[in-house]
This record gives sequence, structure tokens and C-alpha cells, in this order.
Amino acid sequence: MSTSASVTAAQESAVPAPGKQERSGARAPWPLLLPALILFVAVVIVPLAMTVLLSFHNWGQYTGIEFVITLKNWHEIWSDPYFYEMFARTFRIAGLATLIAALFGAPEAYILNRMRAPWKGFFLLIILGPLLISVVARTLGWALLFGGNSGLVNKALMAVGVIDGPIPFMFTEAGVVIALAHVMMPFMVLSVWAALQRVDPQIENAALSLGAGQMTIMRRIILPQIMPGVLSGGIIVFALSASAFATPSIIGGRRLKVAATLAYDEFLNTLNWPLGAAVAVLLLVALVLIIVGSNAIIERRYSEVFR
Repeated sequence: MSTSASVTAAQESAVPAPGKQERSGARAPWPLLLPALILFVAVVIVPLAMTVLLSFHNWGQYTGIEFVITLKNWHEIWSDPYFYEMFARTFRIAGLATLIAALFGAPEAYILNRMRAPWKGFFLLIILGPLLISVVARTLGWALLFGGNSGLVNKALMAVGVIDGPIPFMFTEAGVVIALAHVMMPFMVLSVWAALQRVDPQIENAALSLGAGQMTIMRRIILPQIMPGVLSGGIIVFALSASAFATPSIIGGRRLKVAATLAYDEFLNTLNWPLGAAVAVLLLVALVLIIVGSNAIIERRYSEVFR
């Protein structure tokens, strides 16, 4: 009896108390998260803080960056109509690119979801293929196709007499919007396709058996269920389009500036780093406010619908 009692006492002492076990389990993830947290702070937070601080410095043509706190750069942005036009152009291009990506990407995702193997994998590879190619190479491809008199499409259309002169594509907002929509299309398709994975295909069959037409099924059943994917994909496409640099700089050139190309020019051409930092910070703040506001509206809308 004494031996069994001692074994039982040893086992009870080896098992930690419930409170201690919960506290140790709650502390366990923090050492695992510490390396990623340090990397995030070093790569994201510190550069952002330095950029924000730089935007409040002064700059002179002969003195360079002056380490004094001033609102000169922010006052210049708010008082000059040029910056209003530039930011309006940036968000207008991003909005149109998002609209085109949604109009073409949602049907593409629906058709892809209805396909069977092996065609589904083949066309999914085609849709994702552009992501494996540099955005610069894709944008230069558009420039080679529609670039003035030397563009392949313009030359072919003029050769057969369809058009008298080249279609204006380079250095135009329409060209930037089309190229950006092509570059961002996979993100929209993937977002809508992920939403379609949660839709039971038998719902469509049930609606057909009850006499619903195909347009009614699309409008009343499919569209409401994929709308979260469309909206989340729209947020991604809009944010990436508004902050894009390569496509607007190649297609738009120096004649058609957006926020990203303007910040680049201020940093590397005029060397006015504080003004370029102010433009970059303002673009970041605007995108954060738009994304957070859109998420809040979407969540509130769908919480009311599915309540």
C-alpha cells in the first residue's frame, strides 16, 4: 500500500496545476513569434517611421536635406493644385482598372469553377501564368503591341485598312488602365474563385428544378454569394493599382504621372527626398483609409444581410 501511494503522489506532483498549464500554454507562442516580429519591425515599421520623419524635414537646392522639423512639404502638397490632379488621376486609374478586372475576372472565375479536369488545371495555369513573369516584361509586351506606328496591332490594322492612324495607347490614361487591368486580373480571378469554392453546385440544380431561369440563378443565387470575393478582390486590385510603379512609368511615361512615379522622380531626379517622402506617406495613408473603410462597409453590409 505504501508503494502504490508513493507512486500516485509522484504522478500527481508531475502533473502541473491547471492554472500553471494554461499560463505556460498562453506564453508558448510568443517566443515562436519573436523572430517574425523582429523581422517585421526591422523591414516594415522602421522604414515607415523613417519615411514619415523624413517628410517633415526641409530641403534646399544648395543645402540638401536640412534636419529641421517643418510642415513645408505638406503645405506645398495641400496648396498646389498639381498634387490634387495627380492624386485624382492615381485613384481614377486604379478605380477603372478595378472595374475592368471585376467585369472580366468574375466571369472568368465562374467559367473556371465549372470546368472539369484536366481543363481546369490547364486554364488555371494560363490565368496564373502572368504572375510568373515580371511585371516589366508584361507591360513592355503591351508597349510592343500598341506602341504608336511601330506597334504590331497598329501596323496590322493600318495595313488592312481598318484604321487610318495608330490607336493612341502609349502615354494615355486608357493605356495605363488596360495594362494595369491585365496585370491585376489574376488577383481578382483568384479571389472570386475562392468564394465560388464555398458555393454548393446543387443549389443551381435545385433552382433549375423549381423553374428559375439562368439569369435569375446568376442574379439571385450566384452573384450574392460571390460578391464578397469580388469586393475583396477589388480592394486588392485597387490598392496594388494605386501604388503601381512599373506599368504607369512605362505606359504613361513622364507625361502622365501618378503618385508612385512622382515620388520616384522626387527621390531620384530632383533629389527632394522630403517632398517625395510626403507624397509616399500621403498615398499610404489614403490607401489605408480606403481599405479600412471599404472593409468596414462590406462587413456591416453582409452582417446585416446574413443576420
